[in-house]
Amino acid sequence: MSSTPTGKTEFRPMAICCALFFILGFITWANGTLIPFLKIACNLETDLQAFFVTFASYIAYFFLAIPSSWIIKKIGFQNGLVVSLIILGLGSLIFIPAADNRSYGLFLAGIFIQGSGMALLQTAVNPYLSIIGPIDSAAQRISIAGFFNKTAGIIVPILFGTLFLKDAGKVTAQLEAVTNVAEQNAILDVLIARVHTPYISLAVIFVAFAVFLKFTNLPEVDVDAEEEVDPTQVAVVRKTSVFQFPHLFLGSLAIFFCVAVEVMAGDIIGVYGRELNVSSFFVTYATAFTLVCMLVGYIVGIIAIPKYVSQQFALRICTIVGILFTAISVFTTGTISFIFVALLGIANSLMWPAIFPLGIKGLGRFTKTGSAIMIMGIAGGAIWPLVYGYLKDSLQIDFQHAFLYAMIPAYLYILFFAVKGHKAGK
Repeated sequence: MSSTPTGKTEFRPMAICCALFFILGFITWANGTLIPFLKIACNLETDLQAFFVTFASYIAYFFLAIPSSWIIKKIGFQNGLVVSLIILGLGSLIFIPAADNRSYGLFLAGIFIQGSGMALLQTAVNPYLSIIGPIDSAAQRISIAGFFNKTAGIIVPILFGTLFLKDAGKVTAQLEAVTNVAEQNAILDVLIARVHTPYISLAVIFVAFAVFLKFTNLPEVDVDAEEEVDPTQVAVVRKTSVFQFPHLFLGSLAIFFCVAVEVMAGDIIGVYGRELNVSSFFVTYATAFTLVCMLVGYIVGIIAIPKYVSQQFALRICTIVGILFTAISVFTTGTISFIFVALLGIANSLMWPAIFPLGIKGLGRFTKTGSAIMIMGIAGGAIWPLVYGYLKDSLQIDFQHAFLYAMIPAYLYILFFAVKGHKAGK
């Protein structure tokens, strides 16, 4: 296996990268459909309970970001990809007994295992984009792979929304009309059985892809290589610990809030739309609307950064737009409010690409560890929906004001990082 990039980008590794990024997007944004579906199918009483779907998925990154780096170092880059896909397949298969027993706990276990597979896959696949071609075209490869990721995020809520939620209103009406527990259980059993075919298919696809990768010749990452340090960066050379870079930890917290607002706009929008009493069409495909907006913003970023605007400036503009759109969504009603939640996808789209490089900038030989610490911030997607659910269900705050109280502090912190936080310790 080659460990150095060739003079041109190799097609097969690039195609595999795009497929893996598509898988990451598909599984990640399936949560937006699973939240309302499992709330009905598992007969959950509150939205707060349903939001544990995102908790189970994203909390895995917090616990497994650093261990994943260690695993890749031990078993190698390509084997890491293979193992991550097998873990994703296992998580998908757990959906079958979960559906048969209508066990929400088992569903959460399956989702957590999928999250673990995604954490390992994220750690393994990202280095691909820097080794399969010239370094000066790495940004272009990242953009192409990111396009596939966002495209999957659009497809999955449309596909799963059609399969799982196409007649959710009718099913809910049937449940309300029936008082006999046995009849209610029969209706729910039929509903929840819809996960069988999709998730068995996903498991087969993941395992088949893992087998394909195992016997495919791919460039390997030299995980033992030290990160190069610019000799002129005396301050970096003198550092003895990753804890001596305050901007890194401020950046990880910025990633926490970045993913938090992404998940709020992408996964919680269906619940928000139902509270607004918008049409069932909007509720069913809610996540897709947000992801379309994210894709638009992503394309704008590809064109504009850094040719026309800097990463820092783009981040500032995005946070201000996020605050503005959040306020409009809260102080309007119906479809207009729903649309502005979806439009948050545009504001959120450029945050990760701007925050991540600012957080790891200047780390030198500590870049690998720093990257893992940044990835831990993805746990924001686990925590923030629960904060929203607690405000709404436990404190009985109006759902729109609860949305405001959850979103504005997150955007304000990201704005702080864009203006001042990324300079800390420099």
